[in-house]
Amino acid sequence: MELADCAFPLLTDIVRSSDPNEAFADVDYALLVGARPRGPGMERKDLLLENAKIFSAQGKALNDHASGAVRVLVVGNPANTNALIASANAPDIPSRPFSAMMRPESPPRWWHN
Repeated sequence: MELADCAFPLLTDIVRSSDPNEAFADVDYALLVGARPRGPGMERKDLLLENAKIFSAQGKALNDHASGAVRVLVVGNPANTNALIASANAPDIPSRPFSAMMRPESPPRWWHN
């Protein structure tokens, strides 16, 4: 994993788990990358409902187990909607620490406009 390869001095541990309660225990930074892709014949509302289940559970686990200073980056698309769902399910965490990585595939000409 790139984070471990870079040997960042502040990086003490990387937790990979399919159990959000375990994964988010005392976590300072959470990278939410797991979202369901849109399948054949799947409408957008179906995708949103499936991802809502994932990000609701992650938001609740963050709320219950993360450190008080947690920062959350949501990458799984639709990232903005998924970040909102996770944040809404973490009522004890202010919304400001939640960020959505939007347009990661955009060409650099769009980055500074």
